[in-house]
Amino acid sequence: MTLADLQQFADSLGALAPASRYRTLSAIKSLLAFAHRTGYLPYDVGRALRLPAVRSRLAERILPEAELHRILSLEPNFRNRAILTLLYASGIRVSELCGLCWRDLQPNSDGGQVTVLGKGGVTRAVRIPASVWKLVNGLRGDDAESGDPVFRSRKKGNGGALRPLAVLRVVRQAAARAGIELPVSPHWFRHAHASHALDRGAPIHLVQTTLGHASITTTGRYLHARPNDSSSRFLPL
Repeated sequence: MTLADLQQFADSLGALAPASRYRTLSAIKSLLAFAHRTGYLPYDVGRALRLPAVRSRLAERILPEAELHRILSLEPNFRNRAILTLLYASGIRVSELCGLCWRDLQPNSDGGQVTVLGKGGVTRAVRIPASVWKLVNGLRGDDAESGDPVFRSRKKGNGGALRPLAVLRVVRQAAARAGIELPVSPHWFRHAHASHALDRGAPIHLVQTTLGHASITTTGRYLHARPNDSSSRFLPL
């Protein structure tokens, strides 16, 4: 394989969106770099391949605090309100939320904590405020066992854990109820958690640990997406 082969393949992806092209070529570059490091390939021909520029759309997926709290306050269903509130308060991913069992919830000070299995099989514990702890524990029945899922499916014959697609429907309905005409997903609550916490002075390393980001660079995207200051205010406008 030569650089010309890679470039020809990259040119063939012109019909894809820039983000899709970036992910495809980035995966190939990672594979070739790994093969070179392990001695399978004598040269890393992918190193010279330039990845397409991708415009960040993160700012478009960060809801203002007022809209986020309107979503929470207008949710009439107790279980669904607990889902939405925990997504925002903890910043956990929807897959992590759906995987929660009662043994993963432990009291901590006047509130509690949830222990989740994140990306790469990394386990982390996230503290949650007393109000959220009380709300989520309100779902626990007297006969609930430690291995039972916190958020159960209500479909007949399916007593297992709620699935991410069901959580997406809950989020979309809640956003529509709040008058938000955007394709809000559960991950938007994670974005809101990070952005709002940083806006209110949370240390970036603490936000990184809470969200389970492997690199602080990932967490730093939220600072660039919603800057608190700009040199424009120094101009005579």
